[in-house]
Amino acid sequence: MYFVGVDLAWGERRPTGLAVLDEAGRLVHVSQAMHDDEIVAALAPYVENDCLVAIDAPLIVKNATGIRAAEAQLNADFARFDAGAHPSNTSKPELRDQPRGARIAARLGLDMNPRSGRARRAIEVYPHPATVALFRLGRTLKYKNKTGRDVAQLRAELALLLDLLESLAGAEPPLVLDGDRAESVAARSWRALRDAVERAERKSELRYVEDQVDAVVCAYVGLFATRRPELTTTYGDFETGYVVTPSLPADLVPTPRRRAAASTDPEVAAREYARQQPELQRATDQFVRLVTAILDDAGINYLTVTGRAKSVSSFAAKAARTIDGRRVFAKPLADITDQIGIRVITYVHSDVQAVVDLLSDQVIVHDDRDMGRETADEGRFGYASRHLLVSLDPARENPAADDLLASRRAQVQIRTVLQHAWAEFEHDIRYKGTIPSEHVSEFDRRFTLAAGLLELADREFSAIRDRLREGITGTPLEAADDDPRISPRELAAFLAGQYADAGWSRVDHYAWIASLILELGITSLTELATCLRTVDEETLAARMDYRYPPGAVRRLDDALLWAYGDTYVQLRGNSHRADALRERLAKMRADA
Repeated sequence: MYFVGVDLAWGERRPTGLAVLDEAGRLVHVSQAMHDDEIVAALAPYVENDCLVAIDAPLIVKNATGIRAAEAQLNADFARFDAGAHPSNTSKPELRDQPRGARIAARLGLDMNPRSGRARRAIEVYPHPATVALFRLGRTLKYKNKTGRDVAQLRAELALLLDLLESLAGAEPPLVLDGDRAESVAARSWRALRDAVERAERKSELRYVEDQVDAVVCAYVGLFATRRPELTTTYGDFETGYVVTPSLPADLVPTPRRRAAASTDPEVAAREYARQQPELQRATDQFVRLVTAILDDAGINYLTVTGRAKSVSSFAAKAARTIDGRRVFAKPLADITDQIGIRVITYVHSDVQAVVDLLSDQVIVHDDRDMGRETADEGRFGYASRHLLVSLDPARENPAADDLLASRRAQVQIRTVLQHAWAEFEHDIRYKGTIPSEHVSEFDRRFTLAAGLLELADREFSAIRDRLREGITGTPLEAADDDPRISPRELAAFLAGQYADAGWSRVDHYAWIASLILELGITSLTELATCLRTVDEETLAARMDYRYPPGAVRRLDDALLWAYGDTYVQLRGNSHRADALRERLAKMRADA
């Protein structure tokens, strides 16, 4: 019986790795192929009789979107080891009809049912979780070419994988790659792969080896699953798709992420930062979603929430900064705190404090600097922005979608539209432009004058908004329109009178809540006003214990939840936040 490993490429323009083990676990074939015909021809001698072909590629994909149940189950165990599976669904062209892996299995006449007792079978496997389980790795080996990984790191990690595979010669079952049959063609091929790793100067040279080594891992997983079924897990099923892998040891825990913060060498720190930067960008996206969700749930009115992971070049320049010959950052990776930057732009100055208060209630604030206050205390006009250094509160139950944030901090800048305009223009002129030395003092005076005018404008905009809020007491209850929805403009004016002490909400939020109102069957402001008269606003506010100034839409959202209860939670437009609404509803009913 042969155990065949196939590290299948997504398309026929990239090489596929092939490997074959005999019943004793000896390597008898290792190679590359491109097209389906080449793969089938290379494997034909080994699959004529009893065989198990382990393919690293989706074989069965039925879901139109998202991930397969098998991938979700596998990720629950292995994602924390960096060994999670990528999503497979039929929206991807290569999986829409018949996945390539299934096509190869069909051409070889193999049964793909993992529970089948037939002599000639194919199964889907995945090398990353297999190596974690087999070698008790705290995290996957980083031998795959990704942004931020240089040739030296890829070479070292791939060489380690070769060592680990060779160490299985004494395992049960054994894997014999270069042992008692040292002069076999396969053994010579294996030694050639090892030599290629040691000599590699380019990533393409390592990629040539990587595919074939992964194929060896796949073949061994097939052998292991056959000989050690009690230590093997099949995630998913034949109907919806599955993945077979050695079981995760119950006592294995992830290794803490490697940190080079102790290094005082800016170059070393910059290289480590380059390795981490792709993951930092993903963490930045998670922080943006978190802050946006917090502001939206509170009904805070803001213009934008954006984020960025500090670029490698910017980090390197900052890490190398010196004052009087001494490094500003002794431990750059720990001391440079703006690696993840989030920016919240509000409309008026009073909203800046509202955002600060809200974030202070929802996350841990390690530092809070009011740059505008510091500038004013020096008797100057200039840069004005609120800077918070935040992290997740470990005492709170945080969503699984925020998995990259647990040990990270982010700098959150909060400023008004006008403050942002001044800061961006000033930065461009001072740091990206060239100001002749004889004009520096004049530019300083003009920037200071502009900053003073913008501060005055910010105050006037706040005053205008406050005056408008005081002056709006209601709006005509009906408007001639064939659209059954209450228009966002009418709703905004109505809510300004209904909740005179509330702040304005984002324009798009009025449209969103208007759709929910229509789902409730309310088509006029008269009906809405009648509904709201049933709400005990004083009791509602006391039970919600708002620690921030909720906007008008949030106030209406809570009032509708109070009035309609579970019916409101179950609206189609609330499906994405049903759990959060149930928590709010429980709070409203706590003392009932």
